Amino acid sequence: MEWFDAHLDLACIHLNGRDLLKERAEGGLWLPGCVTLPSLRAGGVNRCLATVFTESVKPGTALTEDQQYVEGDAAGAHAAGARQVDLYARWRAAGVRPRMGVLMECADPIRDPDELAWWVERGVVAVGLAWAHQSRFAGGNGVETGLTGIGRELVAEMDRLGIVHDASHLSERAFWELCDATDRVIVASHSNCRELNGGEAIESLGRRQRHLTDSQIKEITRRGGVIGLNLFSLFLRPNCEEPKRATIADCLAHIERVCSIAGSRRCVGLGSDADGGFSSARLPEGIDGPADYQKLADALAAAGWSAADVEGFASGNWRRMFPTV
Repeated sequence: MEWFDAHLDLACIHLNGRDLLKERAEGGLWLPGCVTLPSLRAGGVNRCLATVFTESVKPGTALTEDQQYVEGDAAGAHAAGARQVDLYARWRAAGVRPRMGVLMECADPIRDPDELAWWVERGVVAVGLAWAHQSRFAGGNGVETGLTGIGRELVAEMDRLGIVHDASHLSERAFWELCDATDRVIVASHSNCRELNGGEAIESLGRRQRHLTDSQIKEITRRGGVIGLNLFSLFLRPNCEEPKRATIADCLAHIERVCSIAGSRRCVGLGSDADGGFSSARLPEGIDGPADYQKLADALAAAGWSAADVEGFASGNWRRMFPTV
């Protein structure tokens, strides 16, 4: 079966010490790993959204990882992001597979909204305004702020250029302000259901806002957007701390809840986030790498999903959203 994974931090993983062109996932961060380009191809992941992932640190903090930049430093963020899109461009020129559209996970590398076209020329098809922290454009899931003035300008420029909005890391306020600022499609590339993760009782603001409320799910799907299932065990089952692992049944519960709220199975896909800040030991039981994604498809079929609906989850729904990838 062909898969479209809507969230893979490939450049970040590669630039931090793991050669993704090799067969085995060795070296770098977040080990034990499972993601390499050969492992993705072997698992049928023929298309993906490969991220530009950058992370701000407080002034005075040493930069210890390739994706980091000092908070508020637009030039530093741009340089960190540019290294990643340049890597994807080299891979694309060399014919490397899977096919990749570029998802900018935090907009800080864009120095000015007028620069967005430069990133689009380099393959960017979707942008999230913030990661976990405050960006120059919006509040991330760890804060309670909304869109900034320049953030609203970037939203307008994204709409002009046809770039998809990714809401996975936005604060709730930023999410709803984005909805007010655009009538376009919004996706959540790698987010799960808040109600299945402890609901409003989740004590940590960052953890709570990282998951979608039912009303957010309804709004995203009302607009025709797609929500990607995140395979991090802690985002699938409450209090699933290491060494516990979630189950494939937990995965199905999140998928089915989204579909029930939307009244459709055309609104879900995979956004694994595999090896993106956590090791393969934190994937659900039985899923140790891309070759095991078929177990998700088998479980959906066993739950009564039609072959067409299973194919939609595996790749079709994301292909419809990103036809050029």
